[in-house]
Amino acid sequence: MTKMNRRDFLKAAGSAVGATAIAGTALTGCAQNLKGSVPPRAGQSVMGLVTKKLDIVRVGFIGVGQRGYGHVKRMSQIEGTQIVAICDTHQEVLDRSINFLSEQGQQRPATYTGAELAYQDLLARDDIDIVIISTPWKWHAPMAIDTMNSGKHAFVEVPLALSVEEMWDVVNTAERTQRHCMMMENVNYGRDELMVLNMVRQGLFGELLHGEAAYIHELRWQMKEVEHKTGSWRTDWHSKRNGNLYPTHGLGPVSQYMNINRGDRFDYLTSMSSPALGRAAYAQREFSPEHIRNQAKYISGDMNTTLIKTVKGRSIMVQHDTTTPRPYSRHNLIQGTNGVFAGFPNRIALEHGSETSFHEWDYEMSSWYAKYDHPLWLRMGEEAKRNGGHGGMDFLMFWRMIYCLRNGEPLDQDVYDGAAWSVISPLSALSVSNRSASIDIPDFTRGAWQQGKPLGIVGV
Repeated sequence: MTKMNRRDFLKAAGSAVGATAIAGTALTGCAQNLKGSVPPRAGQSVMGLVTKKLDIVRVGFIGVGQRGYGHVKRMSQIEGTQIVAICDTHQEVLDRSINFLSEQGQQRPATYTGAELAYQDLLARDDIDIVIISTPWKWHAPMAIDTMNSGKHAFVEVPLALSVEEMWDVVNTAERTQRHCMMMENVNYGRDELMVLNMVRQGLFGELLHGEAAYIHELRWQMKEVEHKTGSWRTDWHSKRNGNLYPTHGLGPVSQYMNINRGDRFDYLTSMSSPALGRAAYAQREFSPEHIRNQAKYISGDMNTTLIKTVKGRSIMVQHDTTTPRPYSRHNLIQGTNGVFAGFPNRIALEHGSETSFHEWDYEMSSWYAKYDHPLWLRMGEEAKRNGGHGGMDFLMFWRMIYCLRNGEPLDQDVYDGAAWSVISPLSALSVSNRSASIDIPDFTRGAWQQGKPLGIVGV
């Protein structure tokens, strides 16, 4: 399809979205907000945004359940931070975080609970600099927007938002308020992902051509979390959207390798899903016939495969599967003119620069780590592993966030990255529902990607 045909198709599809298999994706206004019709900018670009240095970073938390509790623990170990306030509607998890901080000998933070909008009382405080948002997906965009409007920097769990309209609302708010809004893609701070970024920057793979990314993680057991915890709300999305429900873990690192929004950008995508069989079969096996899990209609294909084309012509395959029985994988493949790195398991094949032929994989990584380990990992890796969080990547992400805020440096991820990586979810669903039609991906930078500076290899 030509670009003009894709736009015409989207205009026609916009009014019919609610009646398709992607009901619940909140894509109203999608046609008006794609590449052919970029909304006017209400502020200034925040690419490379630098804000006033903070000697002490005063932190508020919204959501301290399974994910947020770990964030409280790790943030409490970072020099130059003060946890001021915590909000959660579930008293049990709120008490758990308060008790942990007390055990660490830290000052008791203010607490907010009791109602869905209790977080707004936290945001009304004038002694908080940043807010960490770790809530169910539907709250990410509204809470990030409210946080920035209150004059604070927003740090949001993945995904940044759920619809094209929400992405634009978040971007526009960041530009208008000149506040940081970072989607906390922790995988970008994994040792292997940092090493590969270093390899790419040093030209080891030549000119980049193709990437592959995935989130393959069997999570059917979360269906047993009905009242509380992640499965109590995440399971519902398998009945609401047929597409890639969770694209950013694999896509974030590949995007940084390829300088997405910093010299290149996503142009369009096409997507298809397998049949949706695994969730219903699991429900029939594990729950009684009258159980809520057997009343749902699961429409999200067990495996979704999305192909992205960039403006420079590169291709990226992104996959999502949290249903089928198979080993965990984020895939993490980057192919260039001189060779390839692939993860799970880690392996390298190069035409030049390796002792082995590119016809065979080199699985022995010790020499590659010795030569290409990222300076950030060399400086902080051992401490990151001690403090934990997916092998240390969570702690390292927080440490780096605080470092940038205290030193007045741009963050490694900005609001445009969060929007570009997250928007793959609703757009993949739109493509799936229309026979894998090619769908334009919005340019959330409004052209600034052409002058954006690639993420460097920082020395610490």
